[in-house]
Amino acid sequence: MTARKMRQITNKIIEVDPKFAGVIEKSELCDLGRTKVNDSYFKTLVQSIISQQLATKAAEKINDRVLALVKKELEPEVILSLKPELLRSAGISNAKVRAITELSIASLDNRVNFSKFKQMPNHLITEELTKIWGIGRWTSEMFLIFHMGRLNVWPVGDLGVRRGWEKIHKLRSDIDPNKLDKKGIKFEGFQSVVAWYCWRAVDS
Repeated sequence: MTARKMRQITNKIIEVDPKFAGVIEKSELCDLGRTKVNDSYFKTLVQSIISQQLATKAAEKINDRVLALVKKELEPEVILSLKPELLRSAGISNAKVRAITELSIASLDNRVNFSKFKQMPNHLITEELTKIWGIGRWTSEMFLIFHMGRLNVWPVGDLGVRRGWEKIHKLRSDIDPNKLDKKGIKFEGFQSVVAWYCWRAVDS
């Protein structure tokens, strides 16, 4: 994804929905798919599980502690070699320890085949990931958007996306996720970019 192609997408968003013009013009250019992610799929998912329902700074602190525990080798074998109490001592809840353990086992058993993810469509990746205890649709969608750089993800379950949409469209009441899901159809192929600017709107 080049900057030129991303500008073409942002122009298309404004063409489809002119109300996005303000936030797009005020924000930096969306970087989805434009930066290489060096972390493994497994590492990203573990850190996503840790970050669930936590403020950014709190999640960063816990992730740093975990990296220190594993000596920066965040791999399934290393996770399974640690006692659950040690992971909990880093600030990870019991439920998240279980989710990370389940992901580690599934990775080693090839129930999650990361090597095929690049060729798989979004819905099959989500189907495979959400079979693992503790991984839901939101975690899968964030993985697809930020790690894999998929531009056709519409995460209507994310509160920030909904709040951003409401702010951009000056809505006086909360938008229902199902209603927002239908509104995303007109952005088919680049919904992730729309979501990215909804997040920017919340922060502005």
